[in-house]
Amino acid sequence: MVLPDYQGGCILNLMASIESACGGNPPYLPLRALPPEEIAGARNLILLIIDGLGHERLISGCAGGALHRHLRAKITSVFPSTTATAITTFLTGLAPQQHGLTGWFTYFREIGSVAAVLPFRPRHGGRSYRDAGIEVNALMGHTPFFDKIAVPSYVVSPEWIVHSDFNAAHSGRAQRRGYDTLDAMFQSIAGIVRESPERKYVYAYYPGLDTLAHEYGIGSPRATTLLSRLDEAFERFLAEIGGSESTVIVSADHGFIDASPGSQIELDDHPSLAKTLLLPLCGEPRAAYCYVHPDKTEQFETYVRNELSAQIGLFKSRQLVEEGWFGPGDPHPRLLDRVGHYTLVMRENYAIKDWLTGERRYTHIGLHGGVSEAEMYVPLIIAQT
Repeated sequence: MVLPDYQGGCILNLMASIESACGGNPPYLPLRALPPEEIAGARNLILLIIDGLGHERLISGCAGGALHRHLRAKITSVFPSTTATAITTFLTGLAPQQHGLTGWFTYFREIGSVAAVLPFRPRHGGRSYRDAGIEVNALMGHTPFFDKIAVPSYVVSPEWIVHSDFNAAHSGRAQRRGYDTLDAMFQSIAGIVRESPERKYVYAYYPGLDTLAHEYGIGSPRATTLLSRLDEAFERFLAEIGGSESTVIVSADHGFIDASPGSQIELDDHPSLAKTLLLPLCGEPRAAYCYVHPDKTEQFETYVRNELSAQIGLFKSRQLVEEGWFGPGDPHPRLLDRVGHYTLVMRENYAIKDWLTGERRYTHIGLHGGVSEAEMYVPLIIAQT
């Protein structure tokens, strides 16, 4: 297992370095590989997050390319190593221990619902929470990272999500800019750099690699081709903004592993286990939170240990919180509500999945959320122009 290095080697610490460099006062240690003073003088500080670009995949897929040439270090994601949790860290500067968003599916006891966090709607589908009269700001309760720093900020995201409920709630006073294509993303960032001589912070997010990796695998020809295109576009972008006194930081929310046939455990095939649960599985297929009926805890533990121990590591969720898997410091007041009674941490490339009545079934080849090296380690790329 690779656990997050919250003591100076994690994406959380990267955000602490950026926050300090921009006049903020973070409660966490700065990143060892990027001291705040190194970037404090940059006129344009740009953070590009390439969703799903693990350190291992960068090394194997971009050897000799621009991204690889500017690679400084490998750092860890947070736990779980997944978009909903890690992107919230990028957008708040907080550890999961404090922001409390613990996976794609998070149980919000205060509204009695399992939510798909990023689209901000119930897992079972239907109207968004906002349409039902529930404001994402009130439910999340986060201060956006952009409101903690003393420089003008920008958020550059795909057009289809840039003004989403989740993005809007976490953008604060930053200006939001949408784009449609990979090249348009880099053009948008370059345009912001050229707009004014004032110091600024730009956060940009690219999800295309993650999308292909889920469907076809991170090692697939399609994902490999896109990674090459990303590398070439990044090199052109650096040339375009040359001389602009910019520091460009590239990292990721998580890496990937690819599933093999038979590695997805279907809860339908384990009815004795399913009967012990009060709620659907939450979190991620690689790190699933279980809400267990109080009269069936022994049955639950016995089944997992006797039938699934080769595929699953069984932990009491409170233990993970106390051991710091979600970060240092005092926990979010709802954190224990959101991680259930037990956490199933999947071994090798196994995943576990359940299905609601009427839910569309699918299979992902590319997986993340767990604590393997491939999922947990992401690159730290630094380029100065």
